[in-house]
Amino acid sequence: MSLIEKIAARQARVGVIGLGYVGLPLVIAFSRAGFRVTGFDVDQGKVDMLASGRSYIRHIDLQSIEKEVLARFTPTTDFSLLGKMECIVVCVPTPLNKNREPDMSYVLNTSEAIARQLREGQLVVLESTTYPGTTDGEMRGVLEKGGLRAGTDFYLAFSPEREDPNNKDFSLSTVPKLVGGYTPACLQKAIALYETIIERAVPVSSTRVAEAAKLLENIYRSVNIALVNELKVLFDRMDIDVWEVIAAAKSKPFGFQAFYPGPGLGGHCIPIDPFYLTWKAREFGCHTRFIELAGEINTSMPDYVVGKVTLALNDAGKAVRGSRILLLGLAYKANVDDDRESPSYRLMEKLEEMGAEVSYNDPYIPVIRPSLEYARYAGRRSVEISRDFDLILIATSHDEYLSIDFKSLGIPVVDTRNVAKGKWRQLYQS
Repeated sequence: MSLIEKIAARQARVGVIGLGYVGLPLVIAFSRAGFRVTGFDVDQGKVDMLASGRSYIRHIDLQSIEKEVLARFTPTTDFSLLGKMECIVVCVPTPLNKNREPDMSYVLNTSEAIARQLREGQLVVLESTTYPGTTDGEMRGVLEKGGLRAGTDFYLAFSPEREDPNNKDFSLSTVPKLVGGYTPACLQKAIALYETIIERAVPVSSTRVAEAAKLLENIYRSVNIALVNELKVLFDRMDIDVWEVIAAAKSKPFGFQAFYPGPGLGGHCIPIDPFYLTWKAREFGCHTRFIELAGEINTSMPDYVVGKVTLALNDAGKAVRGSRILLLGLAYKANVDDDRESPSYRLMEKLEEMGAEVSYNDPYIPVIRPSLEYARYAGRRSVEISRDFDLILIATSHDEYLSIDFKSLGIPVVDTRNVAKGKWRQLYQS
């Protein structure tokens, strides 16, 4: 039986490497489609939680998923089982190192683990966002070390993740899936796999096109967010409400898409992915000035917000040093527990460096989890919202904050997300 026939008959075993915000939804989707799925992760704690039917991602409730679906899923840290899979999907992190350069260690180490178990007829798909040339270059080089050849002995493809956690309008199955194969045969196998869980697969001519398209998606957002962040600063000085301006412009039914300012960029994609292309562009003697300028503007926003906090406290006759500040929201976006690259941590860090005592409230993150960059904050707990602070700084627009009467608290409020909207305009907008 061919691989495509096994996929169609749900006899192909699927392995998903990386059980985070991208990998876990894929596990559920493939399990629901009738596949036996093995989830691989190096974190024993995650594996143990999943094995007991518990999720560590708030918006993914495993207890609401049908038992027969979960029965087809096995989480493990044993990467020797990769040899038993017919299809392997890689969903590992692609962060930046301390020099803001691509850290490919997760992808390459995972490729090494696959290479040790690789056998003829397997399909390997990379979903992690990366620069063009990763899949058919570095990754293929590692996978072929054992003598098997991509496109002939095994199949290799790239299909970028397009996850938007807790998006009520789009789900994994309804977002079109880009797929690029190393060869036409590779593309055919990957399309066959994804068409079992996605309403529409979009084939492209190569893995490099798919890699570049994913970067374009995130660069587009980064540049436009930088634009409205820059206009926010300008309109603030002109005493014009940028939120009203955006709402007015959005009334045009064509030629405009609304983007909104904020305290900085967060999430695993937009703050990181554009720099994968700027780094790769140097190899070709190109300088990506738009991308780099957008990065400069977006990374400067926490400083702008801290300036607003300083002015608000000054108007109240207080200094930053010694003030008690309550930060509302650690998650990088509303109504999720995803705090990766959240600008809230940078705000907390900057204010504490200035001598403030910073607490936080986030209904989705009751306790700060360990991280490499902000390890010192691990274990801090969310506190109640009260008037026992000198200032409130709104960094995330969780639904839980929309009904709060901030005016009744009687303390300065710096609102970076337009949470108060028309209910109370006498805020220190930032």
